[in-house]
Amino acid sequence: MHVESIKDLFHLKSSKMKKTKIVQPKQKTYRYDGKRKKNGIFSILTLQFIRIIASTAIILSGSFSLIGAQTNDTVTIFVISDASDLALKQPPVVWAIGQLQEALQKKDIVTDIRYNLASIHESGDRIIVTPGESGLAQTLSNQSDVDLPTSAESLALISGHVQNQKVLMITGADMRGLVYGILELSDRVAYSETPIAMLRGIEASVEQPVNSIRSMTRLFVSDVEDKSWFYDKTFWESYLSMLVTQRFNRFSLTLGLGYDSPKEVLDSYFIFAYPYLVDVPGYSVRVRGLAKGERDKNLAMLQFISEEASRRGLHFQLGLWGHAYESINSPDVNYIIEGLTEDTHAEYCRNAVRTLLQACPSIDGITFRAHYESGIPDGSKSFWETVFQGVAECGRRVEIDLHAKGITYEQTEMALSTGMPVRVTPKLTAEHMGLPAHQAAIREMERVPSPNNAHPRNSIARYGYADFLSNDRNYGVYYRLWPGMQKILLWGDPVLAAGYGRYASFCGSLGMEVSEPLSFKGRQGSGVSPERRIYADDSLIPEGGNWRKYLYTYRIWGRHLYNPDADPESYRRYLRAEFGTAALNVEKALAHASRVLPLITSSHLPAGSAMTYWPEMYTNMPITQSGLDHPYGDTPKPKVFGRVSPLDPAMFSPANEFVDDLIEGRPHARYSPVDVASWLEGFATVSTEQLSLAQQNVSDPTDPSFRRVFIDVSVQSGLGMFFAQKLRAAVAFTLYEEKGDLDYLRDAVFFYRAARSAWVAIIQDTENVYVDKLGFGQFPHIRGHWKDRLPAIDQDLNYMEQLLRGKIGKSAAFPKEPSASASEWLDPRPPISSCEHAIPVGFDPGQPLELTLASPSPLVHTAKIHYRHVNQAETYQIESMSEKDGVWRYTIPGGFTDSDYPLMYFFELLDDSGHAWFYPGFEPDLANQPYYHVQRSK
Repeated sequence: MHVESIKDLFHLKSSKMKKTKIVQPKQKTYRYDGKRKKNGIFSILTLQFIRIIASTAIILSGSFSLIGAQTNDTVTIFVISDASDLALKQPPVVWAIGQLQEALQKKDIVTDIRYNLASIHESGDRIIVTPGESGLAQTLSNQSDVDLPTSAESLALISGHVQNQKVLMITGADMRGLVYGILELSDRVAYSETPIAMLRGIEASVEQPVNSIRSMTRLFVSDVEDKSWFYDKTFWESYLSMLVTQRFNRFSLTLGLGYDSPKEVLDSYFIFAYPYLVDVPGYSVRVRGLAKGERDKNLAMLQFISEEASRRGLHFQLGLWGHAYESINSPDVNYIIEGLTEDTHAEYCRNAVRTLLQACPSIDGITFRAHYESGIPDGSKSFWETVFQGVAECGRRVEIDLHAKGITYEQTEMALSTGMPVRVTPKLTAEHMGLPAHQAAIREMERVPSPNNAHPRNSIARYGYADFLSNDRNYGVYYRLWPGMQKILLWGDPVLAAGYGRYASFCGSLGMEVSEPLSFKGRQGSGVSPERRIYADDSLIPEGGNWRKYLYTYRIWGRHLYNPDADPESYRRYLRAEFGTAALNVEKALAHASRVLPLITSSHLPAGSAMTYWPEMYTNMPITQSGLDHPYGDTPKPKVFGRVSPLDPAMFSPANEFVDDLIEGRPHARYSPVDVASWLEGFATVSTEQLSLAQQNVSDPTDPSFRRVFIDVSVQSGLGMFFAQKLRAAVAFTLYEEKGDLDYLRDAVFFYRAARSAWVAIIQDTENVYVDKLGFGQFPHIRGHWKDRLPAIDQDLNYMEQLLRGKIGKSAAFPKEPSASASEWLDPRPPISSCEHAIPVGFDPGQPLELTLASPSPLVHTAKIHYRHVNQAETYQIESMSEKDGVWRYTIPGGFTDSDYPLMYFFELLDDSGHAWFYPGFEPDLANQPYYHVQRSK
C-alpha cells in the first residue's frame, strides 16, 4: 500500500504543522554493538498512536529480493502509537515513511502496509515506528536497557522483541525526531549492498542534537543563472529531501543579496523583492521589464517551495536583504521599480510583507538586513519600525531574524516589541570559512569604532558575535557562515565540521546557517549560463545539476551540526558507494585538503569581504613594495603581504610582528607565519599521499565522480603549498628589509619561486577543466580563472629577483635551497608541555574566581593569564600568575566577574630557553577551541 493510502487513512491535511518549541539539549550518544544475536531484525513504521493494551496499529509488510543477496525475504512493518499522541499524524512523518518505502523498493524489496498487529507472527523481518512516549517504545527501551532521549528532535533505533518476535524500532521524541529516525534507516538502506543483513545487524543507537538551528541558505543573485533552478519543481523536491535527510532543520531562501549597496546595479531581479512576488492592494507598484504573469509565477513557486519544505519538517526562512527601490534604478539596470515615492515607501513595505506572509502561510521567518547595505540609511528608525509591524500584522507567529552587522539596540527592541521571536545572526569568521572556534579576538580595525559610526556596535558587529552574548539577552543568536572562501571547490572535513558543530552553541547560541557552495555565482551581473556552469569539461558535470557535486559536503555539515560526534559510518557509507575500496583514502585526502583554506582565513586575512578576497582563486598581494595594484584594504600601510592582519590576532601574528620579536629576542607565543606554513605543508603532503593511494585503489580513475574529487583536492593541496611557501618568503623578505642580510633575500626568492611552482601546478590541474570566466561578481578579483592570477605573482617575484640580481650579479644562479641561516627562523619551537587545568563549572557574579594551571615542566619560569568577558569590544586583561609547588594560580577579582557576560581566558607560558606558548592552544587538527570559557552559575 502506498503512502497516499496512509494519508487517506488518517485524513491528513496539507496544513501547516504545529510549531514545536525547540530547546538546546545536552548532546548524548549511545552505541550498542554486538551485544545481541543478529537473527531476524524487523522493521516497523508507526504512523498513528495507540496504547499497548488497546492498540491500533499500522503494519507494513511485504516480500522482496536482493540482487546479489538473499532472495524471498519478507518484511512486515508495524506502525504503533498511543491514541493521545499527534506526532505520527504530521505530514513530514508520512512523507518520511514514503522515503523509506521508496528506498526499500529501489532495492527490489516489495513493501506492504497493514494496520494491526495480528500478523506479527508471520515469517519475515519487522520494522516498527512509534513515538518515544508510546507504551511500546517504553517497553522496548526497558527491555533493551536503553534510555530514550526526550529532548527535541532526538531519535533512537533499538532492536528488541514484541510478542516474542524480533523487531527493529524507530522512535523519536517528537515529529522531527521520528522523521530523522525514519530517514536514517532509509539512508542506510539506500547505501547498503545487503539491506536485510544491515537491518539485522542494527542493535541500538540514540542521538540528540547539540544545535537547535541547523540551516542551509541558497541565494538568488542572478536572473540568468538562478531562474532555472528557482522554477524547477523536481530540483526542489530532491534538494529539500536531501537537506532533511542530512538533518538540517531549516532552509533559507535568500533574496536581495545581489549587491552590498544598491548602486550601479546591473541585475536587480529580486533585490527589492516585493513587486516581483505580490500585488499590494492600494498601491500601483510594478516592475518595468517583468514579463506578464511572471509575478504570479514567482509567488506560486515561493508557495510551492515553502510548502514542500514544511511537508518535510523544515523551517522555511525567507531572506529579504534589500529594501531600496530608487537607487537600484541605475542607468544599465535590467529591471526598473515604478510607482513608489519616499512618502509611500515604508508603508508599502509594511503592507507588502504582510501580504506576502499571508499569501505564503508556510513561511516561518523573515531575515532582514537592517543597515545601510539594504539601501536604507542607518538611523532610519521609523522605516524599520513600520516594516516590522507588517510582520506583526500577518496573523501568525513569524520569526524575525536581524542580520547582525550594523544593527542597533533600538532596532532589536523594535523587533521584540512585535511579540514575534527574534534572532540575531552574526557572521562567523568574517565572510569566509575560518577555523571552527570563534576567534579569540577581532581585528583592531573592528574593535575600535570609527569616528563616523553613530553607534558603538556598528564596527564590532561586522565579523563576529560582538556584544550579543550577554546572559540577559531576550533574543536568540545563531551564526551565518558566508561564502567568501568556499565557492566552487569540494569541501569535506569531518573533524573541522565537528568543531563547528560544537562551537555553534558557544555560550548558549542556537546553531549556525551555512551558505551552500556556488553561492554568489552570477552575482552583480556576472551570470553567463542558465545551468550555473562551472565546468568546461562536460563529462564532469554531475547528472542532476552541479549542486549534486557537493552531496558529501551537505552530508558532512548536516550530520555534524546535529551531532558533532556523529558515527563515521553516516558519511563513510556514501564514500564507499562512490569510491569503493578507495573510500578511506578519499576521505583522508579531502579532509586534510579541506583544512588548508580555513587555516589561511584565520591566520591571514587581507580582506574580510567575500567580494574582495577569494582565497580559492587568490589574487596576489605583493610581498614587496613593487607598486603592484591589488584590491585589499584591510591592512595597515604599507599594504603588503607581510603586514596582513590575521582574522584572529590574539592567536596568530603577521610576518612583520613575528620578525620584530625575532630581532628583539622576545618570546613569541602566538602562532607565527612559519607555524602556519608548517601546518599547511603538512596538510598538503598528507592529502597528496592519500590522493595517490585513492587513485591506485579506485576501480575506475576516469569516473567523473572520482575525477571531480581528484582535481579539487589537488587544487587545495596546491593552495596549501603555495601559501606555505609564500608565508616563508614574506618572513625572509621582512628579515632582509630589517637587517639587510643577503641570505634573507636569497631565502625569500627561493621560497617565492617554490610558491610560484605550486601555482603553476594548480593552473595545469584546472586548465580546460573549469570554465575560464567563473563569475561571482563584477570585479576582476572575483571572476576568471587561476591562470589569470599568474602575471601578478610574476610581477612581484620579478621585482624581488631584480633586487637579488642587483646584489649578486646578473649571471649568478638563483638559490636552489634555503640558506644555512634559515634554520634560525624556520625551525619550529618544541611542543608545549602537557598541563593540567580544571575548568570551573561556573562563576558567581561579584565573587572572585580562582584559576589554577599545573605544569610539570621545571623549565617554565613564567605563566600569565589573558582574560576578558565574552564581548568582542573588550581587550584582554593580561596578568602574571603566582607559582607554588608547580601549580600556577590567579584569582579574577569579584569586580570583574560582576557582569552579565560569560568569561573567557587562556594561559601564556615562558621557559628558560626563550620559548613561549599559549595554553590550551590549537591541537594538530585545528578543530578545538584554543581558550576556555565559563558561564555564570545559575
